[in-house]
Amino acid sequence: MVEAVLAGARGMTLADLSFGLPESHPVANQWADRGMEDKTRRSVLSADDDDGESGNGSDSGTGIASKVLTKTKRPSMYRVLILNDDYTPMEFVVHILERFFNKGREEATQIMLHVHHHGVGECGVYTYEVAETKVTQVMDFARRHQHPLQCVMEKK
Repeated sequence: MVEAVLAGARGMTLADLSFGLPESHPVANQWADRGMEDKTRRSVLSADDDDGESGNGSDSGTGIASKVLTKTKRPSMYRVLILNDDYTPMEFVVHILERFFNKGREEATQIMLHVHHHGVGECGVYTYEVAETKVTQVMDFARRHQHPLQCVMEKK
């Protein structure tokens, strides 16, 4: 009965207050028995008592109906760049682009020439973790083969 009064005072119906309650909840079953359809029960009921307990079904609580909207955010993207140096062979750079960035022979050659002429070239754009992993892999591979090649990442 208190729920009906609270709902009426806020311009809501009993169906508005029943949203989000588990089927095992006594109030949800009570309202379901009154003919509420499952399709209309989609919000969240939040009831707080004076002693801090919430959602126990007592008549002394106040009900607030609210819809929980979650919006996912796209992750930040990072550019992986290869920097030019005077010592790393061009063929080694092409090999790295093919191996770690899945570039074809022609595309890898174009990127390598861009690095050679402009001093820097973009290998790809990835999320932070993927970009960091690729930079580490390239740097480790270059060190193992005794080349001073530099690979960095920057936020796009």
